[in-house]
Amino acid sequence: MKIIPFENTWPYEKVMGDIYIHTCPYCGSDNVLTSMKKRDLENALDGVKTLLIMPCCKGRMTIIEADEDYFWTNQALRK
Repeated sequence: MKIIPFENTWPYEKVMGDIYIHTCPYCGSDNVLTSMKKRDLENALDGVKTLLIMPCCKGRMTIIEADEDYFWTNQALRK
């Protein structure tokens, strides 16, 4: 499997069962509460491709896999 570059990662926080993105990579909104469910996060942690649509701007993030701190995506999110 091809190694995913760090530019394709984005940090997230899990707070009392909710998944937050500190800053949206698409529109820059702060403290975005995502609609991601616990099941979706578990799938991403298991390496199942998961689509996350940002509620602030409808940006689409395809998560290839996740770890406890970062979503690993199929596109560069950092400059």
